[in-house]
Amino acid sequence: MTHRPRPRCGVPPYAGRVADPPPLPRGLSDVRAVVAVGTALWLLGAAALLVAWLAGRQPLGIGFTTCVAGAVLGAMGWGIFSWQRTAARRGSRAAQQGLE
Repeated sequence: MTHRPRPRCGVPPYAGRVADPPPLPRGLSDVRAVVAVGTALWLLGAAALLVAWLAGRQPLGIGFTTCVAGAVLGAMGWGIFSWQRTAARRGSRAAQQGLE
């Protein structure tokens, strides 16, 4: 059995041997697109469940409530993101940096 030296604390054994991953494509790193698509999917799910309920096939339950909550939270996230981006463009010191 060979003895391997213990790695130093806080330094992973692969440090310096692994290249950094490439940056995400613009479409996946654009917060506006991600929030808009996610919110739209929650709304689509809520609409589908509402149509099923109106057709008498399924009662409104936790799935509908979850979809509505997801859409509301997505809209709130969009609002907060827009508010922070406006503050950053205005030059507010309290605004989050790096929003574009």
